[in-house]
Amino acid sequence: MVTMDLAGRARRLSESAPDQRRLVVMTSHPAPRISIVYATAQGSTREIAEYLGENLTARGATVEVADAEHAPDLSRFDAVVIGSAVHNMALLPDAATYIASHHDELAARKVWLFSVGVGPALYGPVGRLTPKRIAALRDSIDTVDYRAFAGHYERAGVSLGARALFRVLGGTRYGDLRDWTAIASWADSIALTLGLPRPASVPTHP
Repeated sequence: MVTMDLAGRARRLSESAPDQRRLVVMTSHPAPRISIVYATAQGSTREIAEYLGENLTARGATVEVADAEHAPDLSRFDAVVIGSAVHNMALLPDAATYIASHHDELAARKVWLFSVGVGPALYGPVGRLTPKRIAALRDSIDTVDYRAFAGHYERAGVSLGARALFRVLGGTRYGDLRDWTAIASWADSIALTLGLPRPASVPTHP
């Protein structure tokens, strides 16, 4: 009888041990530290970067958002999100310089890249095209993912020829063309890769 009791106790301990070990593993991971670096022309990219920062912070990550000129030391971060406006089918010089000058550090971390321009607002293959200079920078640091988002495109100050080309290529409206649902979905994918939960409440976009 004693032997049976000891065996039963041993069995109960062995059955409970895995749960205890799993609990330790689940609570021992520190929150990921994420640097969000952006280069903006008129503010659209900065607002997207700030929204991503708020979204990931709400999930428990430690996040710092800064423009490329004042980006923090990467040694303090596990992951990096880089965003830039697009001019002349290329990232802004500040973003391109940041990627080139921090190549080795970025290559050793999980990196996400996004761009903001008129391209994604166009329909057809033109809207899905990734410009060669952007693709080259993306591939140089082996990003986890790259997304192109539409930004602001105002009619005022745009030449008649540029407006006509915009229409021909599938542009249908002017103003704020940002798709915040797509941006929030991208934040979800970043969080999933980093093992972050869904936020208790979703931050509102600008």
